Amino acid sequence: MSFIRKTPGGKHKAFWRDPAGSQRSKTFRTKKEASAFLAEVEAAVNRGTYVSPSAGKLRFADYADKWLSGRNDERATAARDASIMRNHVVPRWGALPLARVEHSDVQAWITELGERLAPASIAECLRLTSGVLRSAVRDRLIGFNPCEGVRLPARRRKDTDDLTLSLDELTAKLLPATPDRYRALIALAGGTGLRWGECAGLRTDALDLVAGVVRVIRVAEEISGHVSLKPYPKSRAGRRSVPLPPFAKELLTLHLRDYPVGSDGLVFVARTGEALKRGTFRARVWKPSLRRAGLPEALRFHDLRHSYATWLVSDGVPINDVAAVLGHEQTSTTLDRYVHPSRDRDSRVLRSFAASALPTAG
Repeated sequence: MSFIRKTPGGKHKAFWRDPAGSQRSKTFRTKKEASAFLAEVEAAVNRGTYVSPSAGKLRFADYADKWLSGRNDERATAARDASIMRNHVVPRWGALPLARVEHSDVQAWITELGERLAPASIAECLRLTSGVLRSAVRDRLIGFNPCEGVRLPARRRKDTDDLTLSLDELTAKLLPATPDRYRALIALAGGTGLRWGECAGLRTDALDLVAGVVRVIRVAEEISGHVSLKPYPKSRAGRRSVPLPPFAKELLTLHLRDYPVGSDGLVFVARTGEALKRGTFRARVWKPSLRRAGLPEALRFHDLRHSYATWLVSDGVPINDVAAVLGHEQTSTTLDRYVHPSRDRDSRVLRSFAASALPTAG
């Protein structure tokens, strides 16, 4: 039940009960203002959209910290999101009350980020900001999420977006240019499409060289410079068996003969015997090998996975089989992200019309 009481100072104090049954109050200059406010409150309570007038005063940073700590994320995901929140989101919104975050300000911020961050990073900034504010709406701290309708900058394609290797470039150029100790690692990635974490986390119990099969059952996870093994892959479809092509099988056999495995059975370890770290491998092995091979330095280790998928599709392997060996739950993921035009696309297309010449005039 709501009512208005005149204060000794001549103002009017509106009283009402929130959805939890607690009594709330707010003071107004006139009785008309108090009555209008109570009418809005009662309508909001009936619609289920009630928000406490004082709730939005909570600082964004305080609520974001609570929101992050309450999520049930993988360790790597939690570390990544905490870094983005700490470096980009909180510096902009942390000191503001939740109710002071405006749609137009969020849009201006996203546009400004476009001048210094990659599109994927900007999308992550918006995702986290929106997640915090969406939760605040559900907690009835604010009435709406000001991130709704914010437009991300258009992603401009770069010359390196579709960068892949041909199978001949992998076997005849890159592998010979790679140091012996790491040649089998690159052969494994190029010959099976395994992700970095799946390669770096490979243990001898998941490698069957007699049958020519590698099983993906765990992955290496690097957080703040520390590598640990996660006992399951990225998704349910990620747990899979992938056949080894002859060149990868041969190099893996030589690797196990010539180099000791890690204490926990890791196939690939650094000279110190420790697990491989991605940044160190990129700087000391991957980039120098590309230079020696005369290949574009813009190539990423992950582009071996893109190349693998493109080879399979170009050779007529059914897309559902390609998705299975890549560990994708949806074939659309394979088609959208991992299949690029093959080098001989034009000649392959024209071969389809080989018998389509016009009849000669006679």
